[in-house]
Amino acid sequence: MAAGSIVDLQGLGGDFTRDPYPVYAELRAAGPVHRVRDLDGEEVWLVVGYDACRAAFTDPRLSRDWRRSGNMSQIVNTEQDQPALAHMLMSDPPDHTRLRRLVAREFTPRRIDALAPRIQQVTDELLDAMLARDERRADLIASFAFPLPMTVICELLGVPELDRDAFRGWSNEMVARTSPEAEARAYQEMPAYLAELVADKRAHPGEDLLSALIHTADEGGDRLAPDELIGMSVLLLIAGHETTLNLIGNGMRALFAHPSQLADLRADFGLLDGAIEEMLRYDGPVEACTDRLALADVEMGGVTIPAGSTVLIVMADADRDPERFGEPDRFDIRRDARGHMAFGHGLHHCLGAPLARLEGRIAIRTLLERCPSLAPDADEAELSWVAGLLIRGVRKLPVRW
Repeated sequence: MAAGSIVDLQGLGGDFTRDPYPVYAELRAAGPVHRVRDLDGEEVWLVVGYDACRAAFTDPRLSRDWRRSGNMSQIVNTEQDQPALAHMLMSDPPDHTRLRRLVAREFTPRRIDALAPRIQQVTDELLDAMLARDERRADLIASFAFPLPMTVICELLGVPELDRDAFRGWSNEMVARTSPEAEARAYQEMPAYLAELVADKRAHPGEDLLSALIHTADEGGDRLAPDELIGMSVLLLIAGHETTLNLIGNGMRALFAHPSQLADLRADFGLLDGAIEEMLRYDGPVEACTDRLALADVEMGGVTIPAGSTVLIVMADADRDPERFGEPDRFDIRRDARGHMAFGHGLHHCLGAPLARLEGRIAIRTLLERCPSLAPDADEAELSWVAGLLIRGVRKLPVRW
């Protein structure tokens, strides 16, 4: 790949979407920073390699605060002051510090750990329904991997059950739009719904997380503003199900492709915690980070990223870097995969990572225990993938038992 040239990822087609790792490895061998044309045809800069990605995540010149510092239309089809984006993932310190502190006061390890019995109950109910099918076939995404985390995060936040199908549509457009128009509608409809929900929770608080966020204040009396409540709800709802959904989907695909590893895990669930971390490293649910904005010229690896550029940090490649993980393209549930970047790095490290891990452990163990003959029911090459460079996962995963 010639120095200074634009790498056309869009032109690589479906082969790149299915398996981007060889392309990223070739880029990494040439250097840590590359100008590319992404899958939407936009020019962005990619950062690859473990050390470079860690450095980029902690570089204050690579900003997430597009609402103040950049043109929002570069990354999403909505207004600059959109309340759906008034959250900590779209902010830098000191705003990020303040927002994360307020949310972390309620999104506690105790609250997450207390969800385990309910996660198990929802898991069992979903598998009861799936395994009752006479045809002994199902789409694991639609039947299990999606409704489990969506039910959990909606119940945690206090979103009424009847509205969850609408949330799936809005979330899909926000993370992998089908068209600019559909994306714009999602950014109009979801905040409007949440504004009504926040008003209802303010008047009639419950035991849910959203009610707690509305009424919590820190020692100085600071609390989340109305727009920030909407933005935080959007972030928690989307991140709270997309990560676990694709952890389950990608994790099961990896086990199906490595039957000896699957057999080892079935025989010894003491390997489960390590298996979850290896699933996250080997083929994690987030391919590249949400868009960063270069506030100034940034030099990395002898390449200058110009101020005003959009930058993507490719966590999927960081976790396949042989300088950090030996034989990185080998799936090994006994590997020490700690230090992977599936949940990001630095101040934007995913606040919901403990919830995703808890859901993943319960979901995969129960699935393997209750479905001893579970097997894929479609060729890997025939699977349809989520579009774009943000979410890594399949839209459907046909299985049989």
